[in-house]
Amino acid sequence: MNLQDKDIKDWFASDITDAIKGGICSPKEIAQSYIDFVRTIDSGIDAWVQFEESVILKDIDEGINQKGSLAGVPLAVKDVFNTKDYMTQMGSDIWKGFTPGNNARVIDHILWEGAFIAGKTVTAEFAVHHPGKTKNPVNADYIVGTSSSGSAAVVSSGMSPIALGTQTAGSTIRPSSYTGIFGFKPTFGLIPRTGILKTLDTLDHVCLMAKTAKDIETCLQAARVRGTNHPFVNETLDKDIKENKSIRIAFVKTATWKHTKDYTKEALQSFISELSKYQEITIQELELGEELDLIHENHNLIYEKALSYYFKQEIEHHPDQISEIFKEMTDRGQEISTKTYHEGLRKQVNDIKIFDNMMLDYDFIITNSTSGIAPAIGDQQEPPDPCLIWTYLHAPSINIPLFNGPNEMPFGLQLVGSRYSDLQLIRMAEYIEERFIR
Repeated sequence: MNLQDKDIKDWFASDITDAIKGGICSPKEIAQSYIDFVRTIDSGIDAWVQFEESVILKDIDEGINQKGSLAGVPLAVKDVFNTKDYMTQMGSDIWKGFTPGNNARVIDHILWEGAFIAGKTVTAEFAVHHPGKTKNPVNADYIVGTSSSGSAAVVSSGMSPIALGTQTAGSTIRPSSYTGIFGFKPTFGLIPRTGILKTLDTLDHVCLMAKTAKDIETCLQAARVRGTNHPFVNETLDKDIKENKSIRIAFVKTATWKHTKDYTKEALQSFISELSKYQEITIQELELGEELDLIHENHNLIYEKALSYYFKQEIEHHPDQISEIFKEMTDRGQEISTKTYHEGLRKQVNDIKIFDNMMLDYDFIITNSTSGIAPAIGDQQEPPDPCLIWTYLHAPSINIPLFNGPNEMPFGLQLVGSRYSDLQLIRMAEYIEERFIR
């Protein structure tokens, strides 16, 4: 690849590593190209909390792994991850100027493969609901989504080919759908969470964003846990769908289907019809059942209780620096008893078992990522969608940017796998991308 062959906003991580390993350009040339591009475009998007040219060039000068799988690739980091050279403020004025002095473990994993940190991206207050300043790069008249909004906007606009996000409900899949990119939420615990803002022990996931599924796979292989301390992961993750085996897919509407826009329903049905034409694919409709239809209610219960516990100090000592929506959530959480919270956690464990048994008959689930396109600015209420279901069930899911709705705004298909089928899931996304996108 030559720097002039492809517009910078369209570069994939693989383009960059190929160019560096092929001796076509240097890491410093790549970094400077991105710096120049960000300076040109970000004033209209406001996706970065911190973007420091001097820090980027210092890291490049100190040397990166030019033989790694992500050699020379800029990594955008949601501002809830600890970073040694940047502040970590978590979308809150309370933590303004906080410098942890270390990197989250996942960041070091990715840097070891040759990437460098491009900067920190805008997030919602404590990665929950109160939106940040970022504008949707597809159309600024529409929202981006909240928690991982900055990371989604950076990838969508081409300011970085890969980004780190998090998801406790729908914070990665949703903005990925709204901005037309791939967003991946792994199996719970597959990517280490050390050095990251905690909101809920049983729901927080580290997530990945990119413009192509292949870059998601490369980044996951760099970021994931591995080694003898994780024998089950090592044994199960690399299993693949056997050749000449029918790929069994369930189409699941979920209890949120009544909130789904008609154009989304039509797009999904049309895609399923086209995908069914492939000889190796079998698709049938599946209902989750009464127990799993109650997931939204139980998710809210354990989520709000945990927020009221983990952010007790901020609420008590800095009430004037807390948003109203966060106060409302934590006020409700304080009314939930410890006994009720523990019952909710037990229900979550039981629901995961129900889902695991269900997935013995299927390789993947197809559903919608969001109810439709992003809501317009001023209409901040996002209709219910299936995102948090798969977060709660600890199942891997990926947004595939397949569709356009009103005003040519994007929205995605959500593909879900059984727990620890992450690589199979991403490769199925690559299968779809190859046939329906590129």
